[in-house]
Amino acid sequence: MVTMTLSRINELAKEVLEIEANSILKLRENIGEDFDKAIDILYNCKGRVIVTGMGKSGLIGKKIAATMSSTGTPAYFLHPAESTHGDSGVITREDVIIAISNSGETQELMNLLPLIKRFGCPMIGMTGNLNSTLAKTSEVVLDISVEREACPLGKAPTASTTATLAMGDTLAVCLMEKKGFTKEDFLMFHPSGKLGKGLTYKVKDLMITGDKMPIVKDSETFLDVIKTISGYGLGMAMILDNNKQLSGVLTDGDIRRTVMHHSNLDGLKVSEVMTSNPKRITSESYAASALNLMEKFSITALPVVDDANIPIGVIHVHDLLRAGVA
Repeated sequence: MVTMTLSRINELAKEVLEIEANSILKLRENIGEDFDKAIDILYNCKGRVIVTGMGKSGLIGKKIAATMSSTGTPAYFLHPAESTHGDSGVITREDVIIAISNSGETQELMNLLPLIKRFGCPMIGMTGNLNSTLAKTSEVVLDISVEREACPLGKAPTASTTATLAMGDTLAVCLMEKKGFTKEDFLMFHPSGKLGKGLTYKVKDLMITGDKMPIVKDSETFLDVIKTISGYGLGMAMILDNNKQLSGVLTDGDIRRTVMHHSNLDGLKVSEVMTSNPKRITSESYAASALNLMEKFSITALPVVDDANIPIGVIHVHDLLRAGVA
C-alpha cells in the first residue's frame, strides 16, 4: 500500500480539478452548427425528451433529464437495459432521444437503437467517439470527448462525465432562453424547498403599508417632499392627485436632477419635477416580478396600487432580498 503525503494529496486534488475544468473549457470549441441543430430539434419537440445512457453516463443522464424538466423542457430518463424489458413503452413518435455514451458502443444502448429508428424519433448522440455506431446513427452528434480522465489510471469516468454534465446544462439553459422561461415558470416546478421559497411570496406579503408609506399631494412643494422622503428612508415618495390616485413619484434620482437644473427651488411644485406615470405593481403579483421590474429599470422601490390606481403599499428591493427573492 502506497502512503501519500498531505502535500501529494493536495497536489493531486488540484490536478483533478484542473483536468476537469479544462475538459469543460474545451467543449467551447464544439459549440457550433451541430449544437444549433440540437437546440432546434429539442425546441420543436412535440413530445418529451427521452434521455438514455448506461452506468455513469446514465447517472449523468438522469441529472440532465431532471434539469430539463425543471426548466421548461419535459424530459424522462430511460434506462437502456430496462428498455428492452418493457420500459421502452414510454417512447412515442413525438419524442426526441438524447443518447449518451462516451465510447459510442455501449451494448445496452445499441440494443435500443432499432426501436428508436422504428419510431423515427430524432436522436441526439452525446459521445466522445465520433467514429462510433452511436455517432453514425444519430441525426446530430455533440462531441463530449476529453483529452484524458482525471482518474490516475485513466479508467474511471471522471473528466468525461463532467464534460457530459456541462453539455447537458448548456442544452437546458439555451432552451430556457429560447423558450422565454421566466422566474414565475420556475416557481411552478419548484413550489417547495429553498429554490422556490423566495419565489412563493407575493407583493402583498412583503409590501410596506399604512402610515409607513411616503405619500404626498401633487400640490406640495418640492422642498417639503424632500423632507417626507428623508423621514421615511425609502428613497422615494408617491405623489397623489386630487382623486388620491397615483400621478407620479419623486425619487433620489429626481431630486439630484432637479437640484442640477433649477437654481431657485423655493416655491417649486413637486408636480413640476416628479416622474409622471411611474412603474407600479399590484399586490397579487409575485414578488419575483417586482424584483425583475426593479432590475430592468434600475429602481429600488415600486408603488403598489389597486384596480383604481390608488396606492395601497410600497415594496422595496431590500425587503425582497431579505425574503430570499433573487
